[in-house]
Amino acid sequence: MARMEVKTSLLDNMIGVGDMVLLEPLSEETFINNLKKRFDHSEIYTYIGSVVISVNPYRALPIYSPEKVEDYRNRNFYELSPHIFALSDEAYRSLRDQDKDQCILITGESGAGKTEASKLVMSYVAAVCGKGAEVNQVKEQLLQSNPVLEAFGNAKTVRNDNSSRFGKYMDIEFDFKGDPLGGVISNYLLEKSRVVKQPRRERNFHVFYQLLSGASEELLHKLKLERDFSRYNYLSLDSATVNGVDDAANFRTVRNAMQIVGFMDHEAEAVLEVVAAVLKLGNIEFKPESRVNGLDESKIKDKNELKEICELTGIDQSVLERAFSFRTVEAKQEKVSTTLNVAQAYYARDALAKNLYSRLFSWLVNRINESIKAQTKVRKKVMGVLDIYGFEIFEDNSFEQFIINYCNEKLQQIFIELTLKEEQEEYIREGIEWTHIDYFNNAIICDLIENNTNGILAMLDEECLRPGTVTDETFLEKLNQVCATHQHFESRMSKCSRFLNDTSLPHSCFRIQHYAGKVLYQVEGFVDKNNDLLYRDLSQAMWKAGHALIKSLFPEGNPAKINLKRPPTAGSQFKASVATLMKNLQTKNPNYIRCIKPNDKKAAHIFNEGLVCHQIRYLGLLENVRVRRAGYAFRQAYEPCLERYKMLCKQTWPHWKGPARSGVEVLFNELEIPMEEYSFGRSKIFIRNPRTLFTLEDLRKQRLEDLATLIQKIYRGWKCRTHFLLMKKSQIVIAAWYRRYSQQKRYQQIKASALVIQSYIRGWKARKLLRELKHQKRCEEAATTIAAYWHGTQVRREYRKFFRANAGKKIYEFTLQRIVQKYFLEMKSKMPSLSPIDKNWPSRPYLFLDSTHKELKRIFHLWRCKKYRDQFTDQQKLIYEEKLEASELFKDKKALYPSSVGQPFQGAYLEINKDPKYKKLKDAIEEKIIIAEVVNKINRANGKSTSRIFLLTNNNLLLADQKSGQIKSEVPLGDVTKVSMSSQNDGFFAVHLKEGSEAASKGDFLFSSDHLIEMATKLYRTTLSQTKQKLNIEISDEFLVQFRQDKVCVKFIQGNQKNGSVPTCKRKNNRLLEVAVP
Repeated sequence: MARMEVKTSLLDNMIGVGDMVLLEPLSEETFINNLKKRFDHSEIYTYIGSVVISVNPYRALPIYSPEKVEDYRNRNFYELSPHIFALSDEAYRSLRDQDKDQCILITGESGAGKTEASKLVMSYVAAVCGKGAEVNQVKEQLLQSNPVLEAFGNAKTVRNDNSSRFGKYMDIEFDFKGDPLGGVISNYLLEKSRVVKQPRRERNFHVFYQLLSGASEELLHKLKLERDFSRYNYLSLDSATVNGVDDAANFRTVRNAMQIVGFMDHEAEAVLEVVAAVLKLGNIEFKPESRVNGLDESKIKDKNELKEICELTGIDQSVLERAFSFRTVEAKQEKVSTTLNVAQAYYARDALAKNLYSRLFSWLVNRINESIKAQTKVRKKVMGVLDIYGFEIFEDNSFEQFIINYCNEKLQQIFIELTLKEEQEEYIREGIEWTHIDYFNNAIICDLIENNTNGILAMLDEECLRPGTVTDETFLEKLNQVCATHQHFESRMSKCSRFLNDTSLPHSCFRIQHYAGKVLYQVEGFVDKNNDLLYRDLSQAMWKAGHALIKSLFPEGNPAKINLKRPPTAGSQFKASVATLMKNLQTKNPNYIRCIKPNDKKAAHIFNEGLVCHQIRYLGLLENVRVRRAGYAFRQAYEPCLERYKMLCKQTWPHWKGPARSGVEVLFNELEIPMEEYSFGRSKIFIRNPRTLFTLEDLRKQRLEDLATLIQKIYRGWKCRTHFLLMKKSQIVIAAWYRRYSQQKRYQQIKASALVIQSYIRGWKARKLLRELKHQKRCEEAATTIAAYWHGTQVRREYRKFFRANAGKKIYEFTLQRIVQKYFLEMKSKMPSLSPIDKNWPSRPYLFLDSTHKELKRIFHLWRCKKYRDQFTDQQKLIYEEKLEASELFKDKKALYPSSVGQPFQGAYLEINKDPKYKKLKDAIEEKIIIAEVVNKINRANGKSTSRIFLLTNNNLLLADQKSGQIKSEVPLGDVTKVSMSSQNDGFFAVHLKEGSEAASKGDFLFSSDHLIEMATKLYRTTLSQTKQKLNIEISDEFLVQFRQDKVCVKFIQGNQKNGSVPTCKRKNNRLLEVAVP
């Protein structure tokens, strides 16, 4: 994929305005229109100075690739178009190079993309920091902690399919080189009420659905669970499945992530057992019973669920049953046991489920911290990433929303303070006069909630701890008394007369005017949720569990450590956690990501201006812009400023020889920009009005067009000169080549003429020499004839003297000579045909010629065999050699061999070189193909066959798909150790591969072919030629084949076939493959 074009500046090819500080004119309408314009062009990131605004696109965008990471690596914050990678890089480089601890605060309402933003920050930091085995392990553990916490802490809500129902703050620790050493995770206010009850169209935590969807049947049976969601009262059914979410696959991801993070197998099993116990707690139901004394008590309807819970947790059934029916109250030395009615029993059950899950989640966070914490004790640099719930305004707002919005008030307070502090520090650092900025300080709202004397949280704790009847109504009455005069508190029951007739304010509610707007809170449930009580009987029952993890979650249940002191309330715990978080954030350099949700439909390409406007107001983005613009709207270092605008001045173009600040001063003086529009800092130029910057950009754009015209003119001149010189050079080359061709042609003609003359002269000389030699030969022959006749006459004269004395012997020899002569003449006329297979031979005429007759027969047979062989071409010789090899290998051993003798060995049964269907396969093979045949490859699992193209080359054995021609397997001949086959009339054979070789990873091959004898012979000969070693050919009706890790026996039996004469293969069991041969 081609690398995407990288913009060289924030101001280049800008869609809308990349930095809201430069927006002119600045208003809520122009702010929203700029966001919408950029959103419509897939530009989801916009700056407010160093703050990143992120609009959730609800779709995947190609802007997070490894190439993008490299684009933003070690680049100035404003150098490229706005991106979350730019902020991540700025924070990482400040931490690494300037030794400043960093924190990245990610805020926004549910569904705005906070969780994804935190993942992107962590993935960028992981990509740009150091490499190495230990570093990569730490990075992998930090990244894999996300799936685990999301499974146990996230849920599907109306606004977000993966909503974080807890606040998370992670401190990532680095060494002096910038390599990650480990991390520490803090969690805030898990929404544990979701465990027992979920709003409409929302789900419980992901892990419940992932466990039921992705666990194996064996694991579900072990956990005593069923896969049906409807079996569990704690799971809502109207949103049990979510479009685009695969709970089963996510469960496997979570199990793998737990293993990477460092969870042992028994720890992961213990966690799942606790999750199963929580699920089954919801199925416990109670029925009322009346006692003799008239008091109501509760009994468990069906004790099967209770029994299974006790088996999972190792708790005595009677102990847990009593804890659900009775409550013991201790005061000094007295113990009072009271019965629980049905409503109280259900409260106890739900309280136990919530506490069990909440404590399990806290244990998970601590366990992850143990795995990812830094192992060294050297000084560490820290980057914190805060992913916490955004400001929430629902139709029904309760205690959870009150606590969440309090946290957001504190974050807004520290945001304004640190932003102003950062702005003031930069002005002081650059030597620019600081101008006081008026802004809304929400400390008054924070004080309303957290004041230790008369704050709402203090009043709630006081109401929970006082003796007597305590209800939500008494708490509201107390608020009306204490907070009635506060300008940000509204209640219809307060003493303030202006709310008495406000029909939008119900009697059982109060309203707080937050920095983000007014929020109406229903007081119902405040007291119970703040108390968060778990009866001591249940704590003690959990501590008695045989399950080690559950026992560790309830240390207060130990009778030896009974503490009569009331545990801290949920509100006070959260208030202390927020105070610790604020103290931690103030010690670090802040970086902000403001996430915005464009619509409530979770759909791409939809931008709801009303919804976005509401978020802009409560995030205080316009106020943030005004803070940045109160002094100077734009600032830039001298070097990049001079580099960008130097073409506007003749003195600075094309190169400025001197300090960058002096160049910028000359440039601005040349352009006659008013002095009040800019100021010079120590390292930066500060521009007051955005219009001045846009004027510079317009001048630069016009100047670039002029320079482009000049470059085009110079380029066209250079191109024409280059073309002329090339044409001139070409003409010289063509002329030289033509002269060379003309001389070569003339030389060839002269050479041809000389050769003709030479041939005629040589012919005349040769004929003359021939005539002389013939005459000399005739003279020699005549002399020889005369000498022969003379010698014959002399011999005959001498012979006559001795003839009569040796007549008998001579007659015998003559007679014998005539008989032999007659024998040979008769043999000449009776000779059999020259066919080597013709066994006919004339009968012997005389007994004394018996040995001669036999020897002559042998010599004649050898001679006609030689004559027959001399007629063979090289190809035919090779075929007969292969036939001879096949005879030695299979004759009298394989029943199929006799039928193969008369069949010629063709080798290439598929015309791969001619058939266009196999063009791709032909191009992939560079060697000579010895065999190309379609075989049936036997499936290792079930014995069924699949058609494959069997290819044998000089060095390799290949298998290819018959339809697509794609190569499936490639085996070097050196890895083939043996070929096995039966002795029967079938075409099955196995190719055994060398153990440990790459080709043997899936095991040996089992094939079936109509040309078995030919394929085995050619494989034997090719292997022998390639490896100089004979291939072992095993012929047996029972042999072993390696399939993956198992050895399978292939057994050949005789049997009647449904398919006639076709052998069939069938997998009998894991160790036996049976072939039935007719």
